[in-house]
Amino acid sequence: MNLINSIENELTNILKELGYVDKVKLLVSNRPDLGDYQYNGCMTLAKTYKESPINIANKIVDSLNKTNYFKNINIAGPGFINLTFNDEVLIKYMNEIFNDFSLLNYKSNKGLVFLDYGGANIAKELHVGHLRSANIGETLKRLLKNCGVKTISDVHLGDWGTPMGLVMNEIRHMYPDLPYFDEHFTGEYPKTSPVTNEDLAFIYPTASNKKKESEYYEEEAKELTKKLQNKDRGITHLWKHIVNTSSMDIKKIYEDLGASFDLWLGESDADPYIEEVLKLLDKECLTYISDGALVMDVSQSDDKLEIPPMLLKKTDGTYLYASTEMATLYMRVKEYNPTEFWYIADSRQELHFKQVFRAAKKSGIVKNDVDLCFLGFGTMNGNDGKPFKTRDGGVMSLKSLIELVKNETIKKINDNIIDKEKLAYDLSIATIKYADLLPNRNTDYVFDPVKFSDLNGKTAPYLLYSTVRMKSLLNKSNLEKIEYKKYNLIKTDLERIVILNLLEVPIILENSINLKSVSEIAEYLYKLTNNYNNFYSSNRVLIENDIKVRESWLVLTDLVYKTNKMLLDILGISVPDKI
Repeated sequence: MNLINSIENELTNILKELGYVDKVKLLVSNRPDLGDYQYNGCMTLAKTYKESPINIANKIVDSLNKTNYFKNINIAGPGFINLTFNDEVLIKYMNEIFNDFSLLNYKSNKGLVFLDYGGANIAKELHVGHLRSANIGETLKRLLKNCGVKTISDVHLGDWGTPMGLVMNEIRHMYPDLPYFDEHFTGEYPKTSPVTNEDLAFIYPTASNKKKESEYYEEEAKELTKKLQNKDRGITHLWKHIVNTSSMDIKKIYEDLGASFDLWLGESDADPYIEEVLKLLDKECLTYISDGALVMDVSQSDDKLEIPPMLLKKTDGTYLYASTEMATLYMRVKEYNPTEFWYIADSRQELHFKQVFRAAKKSGIVKNDVDLCFLGFGTMNGNDGKPFKTRDGGVMSLKSLIELVKNETIKKINDNIIDKEKLAYDLSIATIKYADLLPNRNTDYVFDPVKFSDLNGKTAPYLLYSTVRMKSLLNKSNLEKIEYKKYNLIKTDLERIVILNLLEVPIILENSINLKSVSEIAEYLYKLTNNYNNFYSSNRVLIENDIKVRESWLVLTDLVYKTNKMLLDILGISVPDKI
């Protein structure tokens, strides 16, 4: 148990002895001049027990003064209790976590969490929107696993439906003599794909534009989509070529971003379950025909805004996105039975997931005690405040964004670094990821390649440079055979601030899981690193004359380094050997 939890338990017991019941939560003080932490529960207790908050606060303070945790306890305002730790308590805790770093972690009691993120579309080039889904989803998965939670992650590829029909139709227009389009062909289909990934990069945009200009072209694509859903032999073979070709490129980019998945399934994998789901919905009398389409009502009496019926099947018999989503949920419950589902997608998909989640609960596909969570995110914008675009106004691909940041980053790397190109590429990935995770995930944000690749400020290069310097300092102490085994004394106010920062680690991790957000971790990393740097620049650690002080400072450095490593790993950011 960490120090703050121990004190919260102690205070809970004190309250019980005084005749009060409260779920005690200590907060980092917003007035460091008054205390390190504060307890703000007296006002709530006053309402419950019809007593003056200041009287309650005085009773609590009298009891807390009998403990040996604090060197100062004071009451501010109507009953805010401010607590300042004894140095001995902080030193004891520093030695505990130095001997067992796991004490600085937070362990969650959650069950199995299934995460759906990534969502790349087959045959389409990954763009900046795919970054946010993969980045946020991967970090949440790493956060959960770090805190002892079992997870399953699925990339959920968009490999089904009208987009695939459009791609295959354009291939048919380009190469009409391919055997996949010949209904009378009985031989073996080619083992290699008729198109490369480079071909696919322009095939879908071309098909999408033609669809807007020609109804006939759109109908052709719909015809191929229906053939795919009906398992037409030739169309299915062509589809497999497209999926395999595109998947290899998608996997490479996700690997570069540090995103990994337990499952590489697509919408197509849920297709065998669609009819089963529709029969279940029909059996429960939940679906009906409206204007020839199969729909399901998911509205509720307390809705403040109108929630339209969910479309499941078109008049021509083809399934819609909601049908695939319902079948995917059905498959996941059947095969994995998680206690929570976390879906990470663009905030503009909120209505879609609200409909699907309601339908899943209403039909019994998902039990009421299973949490279905939609975690939406905003857009990455350029300096003009508009979604990030290329110079010609198109949607910027992830490859182009990485190259843009790499070109900016390489200017700031020393020429004597071996494999400067590799380091610049790795730093550009870190730069993009940290900048993306720093703001609240629900908000849009401006990405400035120059600002976020700077070695100073709230950036990944700053964090990584500082962490590499800590590692270098520790390595130098080992080379000089300077041992550090325990924390002896607190000499400066700056190191005390860093120690207090370290107390927050379990709190930050717990809050991040509860909020399903990692911006708190990104912010905390900067605060801890910046405060350590303030301490480091004011003290000569390795040449400190007082051996006990030097030993304490090396222990402090070691713990901050390990903390940074742990939190950067949660953010999916690797620490290089040199910068």
